[in-house]
Amino acid sequence: MKKKLLILLIAIFIGFGANAQTKSETNVLVLIYSQNGGTYKMAKAIAEGIQDYPNTKATIKRVPSINAKEKLNADVEKLPIATIEELANYDGIAFGSPVHFANISADMNYFFSQSIPLWTARTLEGKPATVFMSAGSGAGKEAAILSFWNILASHGMVIVPTGIMGTATLDKTIPQGNTPFGATSLAGSTGIRPSQSELNLAKEQGKALARVASGLKNTENIKVVKTTSVETKIDINKTLKDNNIVLPEAPKPVGNYVPFTISDHKVYINQVALKDGKILNPGKVGATVTDDQAKEATYQTMLNVIAVLKEACGGDLNKVKQCVQLTGYFNTTPEYTQHAGIMNSASNLTALVFGEKGKHARATIGAASLPINSAVEIQAIFEIE
Repeated sequence: MKKKLLILLIAIFIGFGANAQTKSETNVLVLIYSQNGGTYKMAKAIAEGIQDYPNTKATIKRVPSINAKEKLNADVEKLPIATIEELANYDGIAFGSPVHFANISADMNYFFSQSIPLWTARTLEGKPATVFMSAGSGAGKEAAILSFWNILASHGMVIVPTGIMGTATLDKTIPQGNTPFGATSLAGSTGIRPSQSELNLAKEQGKALARVASGLKNTENIKVVKTTSVETKIDINKTLKDNNIVLPEAPKPVGNYVPFTISDHKVYINQVALKDGKILNPGKVGATVTDDQAKEATYQTMLNVIAVLKEACGGDLNKVKQCVQLTGYFNTTPEYTQHAGIMNSASNLTALVFGEKGKHARATIGAASLPINSAVEIQAIFEIE
C-alpha cells in the first residue's frame, strides 16, 4: 500500500513539473504614441487588464517622436522607446495612439513605415493585436482604428476587437468614447478624462488580448516548424526575378585586395556605391547629398554586396544560410543623426531577397569622409554552406 502511495505521489509531482514547463509566461507589449498623456492613461488600464490574466506580463513602451524637440508629458517622457525589430519578441501587442484627422498619429505611422523587413519575413503573422485611441472631439475615432487595422491585417496579425464588452459598467450620463472596435477616450470632453467607463473598457480589452495571446502561444512551435519548412523551399533566383531585382556585375578590386574572403563558412565583403564604373550620388549626406539620394546610394551599395556574395557562393545564392551582420558607414555632416533611416534601404533589400535568412544584426556609423567620395560604404558578413 505504501509503495502504491509513493508511486502516486511521484506521478503527481512529475505532472506538476511538466505542467509548469508548458505554461511559460505570456509577454504582451503596449506600444503607444502620446503627447499630453491621455493615451498613456488608457495604456495603463490596458496593461492592468493584461496582467489580470494569469501568467501574463505587460510592458508599456512608446514610439520615438518624429520631432525630437517635441515636449511630451513628463510620465510619457520616461517610457522606454521601442524599436521596430523588437515587435517580434512579444506574444501580443496593444497599439495606442491619439486620433489625428481620422487616422493614427504621424509618429506611429512613421514607426510602422520601417516594418517592411518584418512584413517580408512574415514575422508578425499570427500574433494577436488590438488598438485603442484617444480623441479630442471624438470625431473620426472609429475610422482611425479601422485605418490601423489595415496595417495590422497586412502583417497577418490576429485582430482582437472589443465588441460589446464593458457595456455593463458604462456611465450613460456622460459622453463616452467607447466603440466596438477598441476603447477610446473623448479627451476634449467635460469631466475627468479618460472617464472610468473608458478605463473599464480599456481594462477589459487588455484582458481579452491577453487571453488570445496566451491561447495562441501554445501553437508557437507548430508555426515555427511550418515557417521553416516553407522558407527552405524559397529559390533566391526566383525572388530576384519576381521583384525585378537585377544584380550588377560584381565590382572588381582596384588595389592589392580581394572582393571577398571566406573563413569558417563566413563571407566578408566591403562595398561602396559604385554604379556603371562611377560613384552614385557622391558627396556628404546633410550637405550636398539628400536623404533620398543617400538611400538610393545605400540600395546600390547593397546590390553590389549581393553581387559579390553571389561570386563567393559560386553563382548560387541559395547557398546563403544567414546574413550575420551589416555595418553601414555614412559620409555625413557632424550634426547629422538619421543614419538608421538611410541604412534601412540595405536592410529592407536583404530581408526581401533572403527572407528569414536575411535577418541580421546591424550597426550604422557616421564618418568624416569615405573612399572616392562615396556617401556610403557597407561591410557585410554572411554565413554560407
